[in-house]
Amino acid sequence: MSQPDSNAQISAVRAFNRFYTRKLGVLDQQLLKSPFSLSEARVLYELAQRDNVAAKEVGIELGLDPGYLSRIVQKFDEDGLITRKALPSDRRQFQLGLTAKGRQAFARLERSSQDDVAAMLTALPPGGVARLTAAMGAIERLLGAPHTPRPAILRDPRPGDMGWVVQSHGELYAREYGFDSSFEALVAEILAKFLASFDASRERCWIADIDGAQVGSVFLVRQTDDVAKLRLLLVDPAGRGQGLGRRLVGECISFARACGYRKITLWTQSILLAARKIYQEAGFVRVASEPHRGFGQSLIGETWELEL
Repeated sequence: MSQPDSNAQISAVRAFNRFYTRKLGVLDQQLLKSPFSLSEARVLYELAQRDNVAAKEVGIELGLDPGYLSRIVQKFDEDGLITRKALPSDRRQFQLGLTAKGRQAFARLERSSQDDVAAMLTALPPGGVARLTAAMGAIERLLGAPHTPRPAILRDPRPGDMGWVVQSHGELYAREYGFDSSFEALVAEILAKFLASFDASRERCWIADIDGAQVGSVFLVRQTDDVAKLRLLLVDPAGRGQGLGRRLVGECISFARACGYRKITLWTQSILLAARKIYQEAGFVRVASEPHRGFGQSLIGETWELEL
């Protein structure tokens, strides 16, 4: 990454941070017109979620300086919002809990927060709420601690999805298998034909989606009245590890059976080991294999079939 690009990206993140904190009102001395600062509200929230939690544990989770946390705890104690008692295992540490007054204070703060956020969302244009929450989810995943990815949903294609399918195939196969641009051209050709002659009663596309971001695709198209063809199975690295490829192929098989097809066929390459394993586990059988030169590589093309 060049230095100018790095500086520009850092400036963009800092600008967003300033905008976002202003938008939520957290730069004000009082949060949400309440008597609490942002840090005090965060501590109050943590105490409302659990009973008898150690003060040190709250400080670590929120990243608060021990001295600062001690002042917050002292203030809450003086205001009658919390109870605190020494831990049996360490008399220097305290367990904290909310009093009835503390829970009432939290309830007021929670209602105010809900109302303010609802008002902000109501002002967004149509579709804005979904776009905003998807973007927030992406930020949380990218900046947060590693965790198990959320399960993908399978949906019908939307405007822009076909462009994503072409781009993703081109990028992924170039990066992982060294395919040249002729493969991307083939994908574009397949999709152009699919869109031009689409038969909703016998053909289908599924897009896998996690929080509004595409992470996979597959197509089932008519080859003959009795034979369907499975095409363009793709699982982006962001969607791997949750059996998504098997789900996509399973949808194709169920749909083909419902349409009355007697067989599903597909063409793949011997180097696509993960895809071949999915097909084999789904009951497909390799019926033909032939070396060929394609996509800038010396490959072995394979035909697989599934009797329905």
